[in-house]
Amino acid sequence: MRPLGIEGAWVDTPRVFTDDRGRFHEWFKKGVFRDSVGQGFSLAQANCSRSTRGTLRGIHYAAVPPGQAKYVTCVGGAVLDVVVDLRVGSPGFGTWEAVRLDDATHTCVYLSEGLGHAFMALEDDSTVVYLCSEGYAPEREYGIDPLDPALAIDWPEDLVPRLSGKDAAAPTLQEAGRQGLLPCYEKCAAYRKSLE
Repeated sequence: MRPLGIEGAWVDTPRVFTDDRGRFHEWFKKGVFRDSVGQGFSLAQANCSRSTRGTLRGIHYAAVPPGQAKYVTCVGGAVLDVVVDLRVGSPGFGTWEAVRLDDATHTCVYLSEGLGHAFMALEDDSTVVYLCSEGYAPEREYGIDPLDPALAIDWPEDLVPRLSGKDAAAPTLQEAGRQGLLPCYEKCAAYRKSLE
């Protein structure tokens, strides 16, 4: 695993073994994860989504503590996966980084508590699975408009974004900040430190 440019986010491309029967890879290993990230990963929920081309999901995040860390991969098709630094006070606040996840490379992305997550399906039937450190709790789940011009995420120009009603109605980063809905960098760092 190697760190991304946003603190608290990592990417891993596992070794894929292929032969005449098909292919095999290990997409999560506890020891490798702990050695790379410096903490364990407590699995509370596993999610799977299947999306048509152009579907845009996110930007989603949860209140910290406890937040919701995610370990994400694409097992069918391809998506553009985006990590957004939403932590007020972070040196990278408002920045984002994109990683292509697909069923050829099996690249995985880990994002720690307090970071926002979104992805756009680049092909029909793109299937994303992700491990979550905490279960879904509607009272502490939030979203940011993935088309917020201030974030200027470089979504593929050849695709028309298809958003849920909830994601389309999500506030901009600035609006969420004014409403006090964004995670605090210091609280996120302290919570991560408590997990070491």
